[in-house]
Amino acid sequence: MRSVRGWSSRGSQEDRGWLRGAPPPWWVRLLPVLLLAAVTAAATVTPHASDLGFLLGAIPPLAVLSYGPAGTALLGALVVVALNVPGTHLNRPGNTDLLTITFVALLSVLVAFVSSRRDAQLRVERAIGEAVQQAVMPPLPQRVGRIRCTGFYRAAENGTLVGGDFFDVREGPYGVRAVMGDVRGHGLAAVATVVALLGAFREAVLDEQDLEQVAARLDRRLDVDAAGVPNGEMFATALLVEFEGDARTMRVVACGHPAPVLLREGDAREITVMPGTPLGLGLVGVDPPKEVTVPLEPDDRLLLASDGVWEARSRSGTFYPLPDRLAALADTGHGGLPDAVWADLARLRYEVRDDATMLVLAPEPGGQAA
Repeated sequence: MRSVRGWSSRGSQEDRGWLRGAPPPWWVRLLPVLLLAAVTAAATVTPHASDLGFLLGAIPPLAVLSYGPAGTALLGALVVVALNVPGTHLNRPGNTDLLTITFVALLSVLVAFVSSRRDAQLRVERAIGEAVQQAVMPPLPQRVGRIRCTGFYRAAENGTLVGGDFFDVREGPYGVRAVMGDVRGHGLAAVATVVALLGAFREAVLDEQDLEQVAARLDRRLDVDAAGVPNGEMFATALLVEFEGDARTMRVVACGHPAPVLLREGDAREITVMPGTPLGLGLVGVDPPKEVTVPLEPDDRLLLASDGVWEARSRSGTFYPLPDRLAALADTGHGGLPDAVWADLARLRYEVRDDATMLVLAPEPGGQAA
């Protein structure tokens, strides 16, 4: 994902290349050419190698893996030519079934043609998925007010850029506010809910005076949307953070979402929050979640993570110890912290089974905002 200071981290650039169809390894592309050259050369040098002609039948199917219809057709034609050149000793009756290999070559060209059409369609669909993701969660700026921002996003469904997690950071009349949430479901089915919540959050940043009211606004949005859907069941967990104008204090409201982790002077600790009910159940307005106020010091960093990170499991079934691992990675700059956590998950072989989302917020208290 792309290190963005945006909706994904650096790894996303790699994902995007993969989504567009990464080329096969160089040796796979070279294999049919080398096989054709080796068999032809060996059969030309000595007639005793003519029995190797059966290997030429593998060249057209191998070409499908690396070349389009034209390249496959060319290699197939070269195979047929090699079988008919007397000097190669491959044209002797009984040594190679010419008709069979010709049929395999023609079939391989057809497969390559169908595969190229399918790949083109997949590229279009993936480009649309990327455009949807960018529209839903456009890249964050490097800084919002006094808060430096870095985000990371990886969808749970392989081959997709859209999932059920979301985050945003906005500045309004009551300070800089951030949200991270996780809606029910994955993939495109969750996009409508994500869009609704982000829209409600961006409006609430401008209108609501405290985080409890922001949470109630999001809860009401989902409650209303679910009412119009037969057997509708929409809910989401969310974490709301607000930084005062001088960024010396922050307030946190949790609605069923894991608490943020505060990194301070090489130490990492989970902030104690008063857990509230998830959004969409209609309970936030009745029993508002309790706001927690946390004083900040220079060089503090805050990491918000989704269930995909917190609940990553080792082979023994234990959860990823995020605060402990963050302390070990504390020397990493805020911009590279999400990538470092993701690499740590892979290095320690923790399996991520859900959308993995991280948001690092680095306030710069006092002075003039840059």
